[in-house]
Amino acid sequence: MAFDASEKISESSSSANPTELASFGNRMLKTSEKLISTLVKPTNTSDKVSFTLPAVEGEVFVIGPQATKMPRLDTTNSSVDIDLIEIAKNNNETRSAAVAFMSFNTMENLLKPDFFNTSNDTIKTMMSTVISATLPKTTNTKLTKPVNFTLKHIREFDPSGSLSCVYWNIREWIVDGCSVLKTNSSYTVCSCVHLSTFALIMQTSRPPENDSLLELLNLVCVIVGLVFFSLALLTFALCQWSPGVNNVARINICISLLLAHLLFLLTQQFLNLIRRHQVLCAVISGVLHFLFLSGFVWMFIEAVLLFICVKNLSQISSKKREVLSTGYLCVIGYTIALVVVAVSTAVVPEGYGSEQCWIKIDKGFNWSFLGPVCVILVLNTILFISITIRLNSTLKNLNAEVSQMKQTKIMTFKTLAQFVVLGCSWILGFFTNGSKELEIVFLILNSQQGTFIFLVYCVLNNEVRQQYRKLFRCLCCGLKQH
Repeated sequence: MAFDASEKISESSSSANPTELASFGNRMLKTSEKLISTLVKPTNTSDKVSFTLPAVEGEVFVIGPQATKMPRLDTTNSSVDIDLIEIAKNNNETRSAAVAFMSFNTMENLLKPDFFNTSNDTIKTMMSTVISATLPKTTNTKLTKPVNFTLKHIREFDPSGSLSCVYWNIREWIVDGCSVLKTNSSYTVCSCVHLSTFALIMQTSRPPENDSLLELLNLVCVIVGLVFFSLALLTFALCQWSPGVNNVARINICISLLLAHLLFLLTQQFLNLIRRHQVLCAVISGVLHFLFLSGFVWMFIEAVLLFICVKNLSQISSKKREVLSTGYLCVIGYTIALVVVAVSTAVVPEGYGSEQCWIKIDKGFNWSFLGPVCVILVLNTILFISITIRLNSTLKNLNAEVSQMKQTKIMTFKTLAQFVVLGCSWILGFFTNGSKELEIVFLILNSQQGTFIFLVYCVLNNEVRQQYRKLFRCLCCGLKQH
């Protein structure tokens, strides 16, 4: 009943002033230590009692004169290694000792990480549950060697952050006598020369204030890109194309990137609401991962189709139909991205759902996206070089009736434009590194992929322009009649 009441106190009092919070926290710790000490019973060998409640988990281990080993004490998110046998030996009268280990799930509402006073202005995050270790009903409580605590990270680990093992000293968190022994993205081992109430706090630099101009630019650019993606899709679907033109890759590039940019835009606009639901945030980041990757796969397929087009310049239509059917292309385009996402989820299930509802950077999980992107960019570069070489050699062997100058200009321009659409803008993404200027350039280029596609394949296509003129004439005539 006391522990259940303490949970309600910690939740309802979290908005009180710092002095009151520290006072509530101290009372809860003191009461908890008194309560758990009642579980200590004399024994000649060893005795263990454990309990799990919504607010706290605890373990009590007692050893007597005939004890031979001391196990590791564990809770869900923490554990402790303590040499209790040596401590018992120092208690000459009873030759016994007891340790009480508790993990508080809601204590950070009272003993907030902001109570960790440091000279630098940083954001402080509680990375573990608050734990307490005491030696109840033990006469000589002097430690024979440091105690090691293993604290599981309860929040996303930021590699750029600074971790500190701290203990509670009545009104603040301090580091005296505690140090980080080992750490990785999942847990940290703290070593302390005394027992008390402990926690793991991470300090991270305060993010720069939101640039409202950059946010507005991002919103406008993405919306413009979405409009041109939609126009390109309508053009590919409704316009009549010559038999030799295969638009399946371009249509699917537009579908994948249109959905990806739209979902990303909506997610960022409602980020504060979405972030409260971790599962939804993780699902959205997984879907974004799939859509962007499928866009890249379709970009690569488009490069392959262009390569086939140049290789078989004299019989484009027949070769495309014979070698790569629409159904086969659709299977490749979406299955590869789906497999990458499925494997990523199986290997690192918690890799999705960062603060921005994107893939997390810890455990190298960001390479589940960057790896395939790099591979596709390299392959596209190789294809671009091969296309250029084959284009030159093919044009030299064309019949004299064909205007070589005109064909060379058109094909070379489309090849260069295609390479831009296939991902040149993404290369900048690897080099932004906090540079505002490069970030703006990357934002504009990346958001305007739909504009590039619309310009290259629709506006600069003579047949499509003629169909646009017919459509506009029909619309104008209809308006005049009304």
